[in-house]
Amino acid sequence: VQLQASGGGSVQAGGSLRLSCAAPGRDLSGHVMAWFRQAPGKERVYVAQINAVGNVFYADSVKGRFTISRDNPHNILYLEMRSLRPEDTAVYYCNAVKFGSVYWGKGTQVTVSS
Repeated sequence: VQLQASGGGSVQAGGSLRLSCAAPGRDLSGHVMAWFRQAPGKERVYVAQINAVGNVFYADSVKGRFTISRDNPHNILYLEMRSLRPEDTAVYYCNAVKFGSVYWGKGTQVTVSS
């Protein structure tokens, strides 16, 4: 499964961005999907997750600021990011998991300046 993440960019602290992750031609409705991020010099870490029935989970660091959602008919995963902070600066990756198979997309850079 080829995942394509997009929507990254540079914003000032307090700003917003919406990331998208698409898998053209693939049915992702049965997959658990998630966003991870990797800051420079750090490990990739979990950000948010949405399962096949729409239950959502968030890392404490983004609760109340980020919203994960999915558009199953169009096979798109979203991450709405608000009140961005400099510490949110990272490359963001989308991920899909089903029956033990894990798929990653290429990341999209998010840079938040103070």
